[in-house]
Amino acid sequence: MIEPHRYLVPLDTTEEVDEGAADVALLPVGSYEQHGRYLPLATDTLVACAIANEIAAAYPVRRLPPLTVSCSHEHEGWAGTVSISSRTLAAVVDDIARSLHDVALVLVNGHGGNYVLANVVQEASVGAQRMALFPGAPDLQAAHTAAGIDTPLDSDMHAGEIETSILLASYPDVVRNGYPAADHLADDRRHMLTLGLKHYTRSGVVGRPSLASAAKGRDLLTSLTASFADYHAVLTRQHE
Repeated sequence: MIEPHRYLVPLDTTEEVDEGAADVALLPVGSYEQHGRYLPLATDTLVACAIANEIAAAYPVRRLPPLTVSCSHEHEGWAGTVSISSRTLAAVVDDIARSLHDVALVLVNGHGGNYVLANVVQEASVGAQRMALFPGAPDLQAAHTAAGIDTPLDSDMHAGEIETSILLASYPDVVRNGYPAADHLADDRRHMLTLGLKHYTRSGVVGRPSLASAAKGRDLLTSLTASFADYHAVLTRQHE
């Protein structure tokens, strides 16, 4: 049973971090952007933190405070959305990685628009830094299957079945009324980078939140936590 987490920011003391001496640190990366009328602007941050919390409960890792604003430019035009440039996001992640010294960094990404994070991880692998991006496409597909998600991954793009299910499981108090009647599909989004998401949806939703449930959310998180084992093994093996 997943217990709700009251604090998004870890409350470890210096002594507790020193005693833990983890070789891997988790950095949840979210966003601050519209998620329809029923999910909060901080949805992607909450999703990233929910995943990181479950991983931290299962593996000897250190959880860092989340990055709560990232690259949400495709959501411009909706009230509340705030973005930083991809250059700024890359620089912040790089600075954090460097400050961890010999601790590997896993970017637990909750926002699909943070494309630059893949490049940051690729570049880090050339040097001495150990870094990974989680979850990857195979991890998401495995979780999708394990949880019995009905909406295809490509269709469940924003504020849909997956995100709503995870919040119903981990932070149910933030889910407002209205999601059962908010379904909207827009599978052909080939010009989204040019036109933005608003060209494809008036509500801001692309997916089927009506199919969401807390049980699916718990199964999604369980599967993603299991998938992390391979990442942890690769990062710690490199450090031996």
